[in-house]
Amino acid sequence: MAVVRWDPFRDLNLLQDRMNRLFEDASRNWKSDEPASTTTWSPAVDIFETESEIVVKAEVPGMERKDITLNLENNVLTLKGERRFLKEAKEENYHRIERSYGGFSRAFSIPATVDEEKIRADYQDGVLKIVLPKKEQLRPKQIKIAE
Repeated sequence: MAVVRWDPFRDLNLLQDRMNRLFEDASRNWKSDEPASTTTWSPAVDIFETESEIVVKAEVPGMERKDITLNLENNVLTLKGERRFLKEAKEENYHRIERSYGGFSRAFSIPATVDEEKIRADYQDGVLKIVLPKKEQLRPKQIKIAE
């Protein structure tokens, strides 16, 4: 995996972006009649690495493939989408709405060792799995010591 230089301001910028998004969402709630839980969410993500690939798994239940967008640009993998609130009841007879709805965007730094031409994604049972294979020549090679 590539060495990334620590930038103390990157965390502050991330915090500022999240706070700005929080206030934007709050102001949007004041102007709309939708419940607060239907305005913003962020899917949970697991990222792990094997010898030959990096795997990203995102929980996006209740979404269709067409509502999810993946982009890889400048070693940043961006996952965007929107889970829409569909009123299934003919009348507004909901007693509780706990599932979150709305648009989301997640971005992850990906090492330059990824072979961009061989990236694949699969969506099954509400889990989006993105496989980022490592370039063949950049994989670590184990060298045996002669006896």
